[in-house]
Amino acid sequence: MMRGRSDGAQKKRLLTSVCIVAIFLVFLYVYFGSKNSGESALEYGSRSLRKLGSSYLGGDEDSDLGHKQDESAVKFELDDGEDAIIPKSFPVCDDRHSELIPCLDRNLIYQIRLKLDLSLMEHYERHCPLPERRFNCLIPPPPGYKVPIKWPRSRDEVWKVNIPHTHLAHEKSDQNWMVVKGDKINFPGGGTHFHYGADKYIASIANMLNFSNNNLNNEGRLRTVLDVGCGVASFGGYLLSSNIIAMSLAPNDVHQNQIQFALERGIPAYLGVLGTKRLPYPSRSFELAHCSRCRIDWLQRDGILLLELDRLLRPGGYFAYSSPEAYAQDEEDLRIWREMSALVGRMCWRIAAKRNQTVIWQKPLTNDCYLEREPGIQPPLCRSDDDPDAVWGVSMEACITRYSDHDHKARGSELAPWPARLTTPPPRLADFGYSSEMFEKDTELWRQRVDNYWNLLSPKIKSDTLRNVMDMKANLGSFAAALKDKDVWLMNVVPEDGPKTLKIVYDRGLIGTVHNWCEAFSTYPRTYDLLHAWTVFSDIEKKGCSGEDLLLEMDRILRPTGFIIIRDKQPVIEFVKKYLGALHWEAVATGDSTSEAGQDGDEVVFVIQKKLWLTSESFRDAE
Repeated sequence: MMRGRSDGAQKKRLLTSVCIVAIFLVFLYVYFGSKNSGESALEYGSRSLRKLGSSYLGGDEDSDLGHKQDESAVKFELDDGEDAIIPKSFPVCDDRHSELIPCLDRNLIYQIRLKLDLSLMEHYERHCPLPERRFNCLIPPPPGYKVPIKWPRSRDEVWKVNIPHTHLAHEKSDQNWMVVKGDKINFPGGGTHFHYGADKYIASIANMLNFSNNNLNNEGRLRTVLDVGCGVASFGGYLLSSNIIAMSLAPNDVHQNQIQFALERGIPAYLGVLGTKRLPYPSRSFELAHCSRCRIDWLQRDGILLLELDRLLRPGGYFAYSSPEAYAQDEEDLRIWREMSALVGRMCWRIAAKRNQTVIWQKPLTNDCYLEREPGIQPPLCRSDDDPDAVWGVSMEACITRYSDHDHKARGSELAPWPARLTTPPPRLADFGYSSEMFEKDTELWRQRVDNYWNLLSPKIKSDTLRNVMDMKANLGSFAAALKDKDVWLMNVVPEDGPKTLKIVYDRGLIGTVHNWCEAFSTYPRTYDLLHAWTVFSDIEKKGCSGEDLLLEMDRILRPTGFIIIRDKQPVIEFVKKYLGALHWEAVATGDSTSEAGQDGDEVVFVIQKKLWLTSESFRDAE
């Protein structure tokens, strides 16, 4: 009897062990089988996340980092039978990632152990995760998020819950950058070197240059400005009333939310740094560059950073520099001033004005000074085969970009004053073989298209609904030109592998950047009210990139209640429609391009709105 009971217990233990092993094997089969069943983005339904329950930061260091991007690409010509694997919903990323900027994430740099030179600011440059390290989830808004305050009120105040960071208010409390008041953050318009307001500081610069009425726009001749190390972009914000548009630039550094504040306010801004790569703007884009106590070592590496500004300035352009080196009398500041003065002198810049804490240098109009320099003088002229408009991933060089023979003879940019320059064919059209007639036809075509877009949007928007707008494929900038009478600003994005038409955009008095839409854009989440995507999905499909990744990126940068206008072929529109529920988007309207004069009949216009949604944790915090 005892032996029988023992044998029975033994059999039960054996059976239990077998069951446990079997369950474990089934789990391994399901888990690893689903992980290795392919990298198509449409297989989301079978595997939930590329990196289940974690970000790309938690990936295996020994994984195949050379994985080809086209294995995760989405083909838009889908059969009806594939509907079963379309996701019903996307998971939500952890709340701690509500401000994720995938290509400017220092955690990624630490994780993959990139060897970067911190002294050269390489850690603030773009370093994008490979496809297998990306999220495949929705970036949540912060707890209690509210629809942003409308422009122009937003210039001076934003909701604190939307950017719950007050460290700059404490750190810069004596400089009037920002002040916390109840549930809002106010911006008095101050800066490190203009405590009493950006408006007075701007007027003083215009006065130094003897511009009429102390107006910096100089009767329309000064239109585009680069503000380096811009803080919360009050300088750029106050320039707008003078019909001047600034590209306010700052890195995601110790003042990490400054660009986020700028965009929340409705002020043009971009995350970037003067490090080792050229800024993503073509040559001769700006009439004025500005640095107010921007903490940049302009003497480093043979003046390479000043030479990058020189590349970006138009003939006769200005560099306004407000910093102790321009006025302080201690030994170190005097040394820097002497060396900096000698450097810009060799670059053929001259002092246009110097007063109090500010010096303004001016770039020459012609090559004459460059050609008169002594042989061997530094910095040298750039090689004749150097393309000053090649900027995507191109390293800076410590050399002077000379003018072409045409520009040398013209003694200037030959641009019409603003606002006439918006619709006047610019001289650099000839670089692309475009005629004035082609330019004017393109301008009129996009005017008609924008009129049609506004008719489709009209049931959903008011005059102040939209502020930050992005044209994801700007070409000549005619979409932006058609919005001149709207109270919006445009970030014009030109593909990195197409014609370098961004210089035409700048010549029209607009701003923009170069980008590759197979990667994330250099901005915080929730920073644009309207995205316009003209054949962008078709373009990235040709590159073998993932349409799903692009949808998630568009959702990341779009504000809740914001809009997307997709203009593309019918299969693209059908692809996007299948993801509306997963992204918490809703269709607003569909337009037939054949109804527009001179339109491409293969293109369909699809208008979408992003819903405002909050995580359950956000609801609890809001309560």
